[in-house]
Amino acid sequence: MSMDQHKSPVWLEASNRATLVLAAISGVLLLGMLVLVFVAVFARYIFGTPILGVNEVVQLTSVGVVMLALPFATAIRSHVSVDVLDNAIGPVGRFVGDVQSRILSSLVLSVLVHRSWLKALDAYEFTDTTNMLGLPIWPFYGAIAAGMALCVVVLLLQLVAILTGKLRL
Repeated sequence: MSMDQHKSPVWLEASNRATLVLAAISGVLLLGMLVLVFVAVFARYIFGTPILGVNEVVQLTSVGVVMLALPFATAIRSHVSVDVLDNAIGPVGRFVGDVQSRILSSLVLSVLVHRSWLKALDAYEFTDTTNMLGLPIWPFYGAIAAGMALCVVVLLLQLVAILTGKLRL
């Protein structure tokens, strides 16, 4: 076998690089969240002046951290998987399992994308906001929908690569 047969297709590599950029943004958000929590704890216990709304900011930033990193984790196949039966089912069974898992995951995530999008539209229509700071909630539902939609795209690209023999798992 030549080295080219082990290389992923260019379009899949481009997708992986794009998700890496999102993961880097997620990392920056996480770092910012850690700094904010440090400052809030320091301000509360050293100066006795708590920062208003820190919990809300941390909760909402967590949405961005997870949803931006999710497509990258999907692209590099770092989600938890169980390979207990791999030897028993053989290459054909693994191929069928890889195809089925991507199809099922895409379908389930598509339903969640749809529901999150509808929730974002409702939150926008009714101007839902957070309790303490009054931050609008709809962008965060939109981020959930976008993150999962990108996961669906990554899964479908992987499915095409698997079916065309361009991705070996």
